[in-house]
Amino acid sequence: MKKIFKFPLEIDDVQPVVIPQAAKILSVQMQHGELCLWAEVQTSLRHETRYIEIIGTGHEIDESHRREYIGTVQTADGNLVWHVYERLAPKP
Repeated sequence: MKKIFKFPLEIDDVQPVVIPQAAKILSVQMQHGELCLWAEVQTSLRHETRYIEIIGTGHEIDESHRREYIGTVQTADGNLVWHVYERLAPKP
């Protein structure tokens, strides 16, 4: 069965998220002051660990990894802007 699940995140450099295999990440947004990620998941599949990376505007980007952009969120009344990626395998 497919469902959409929410995964709370910390505003931190890189963090693991345990999520059903082959989950499709849909969005990241602030909800009630908390950063959250939503994904479409197949509930019957085993879980895997995926890595979410959060990079602030103006912060250095580690170029040794590939990443896929998920979205951008703002905190502190728009004074802080965070760009959220899924970190993929290191570059060859």
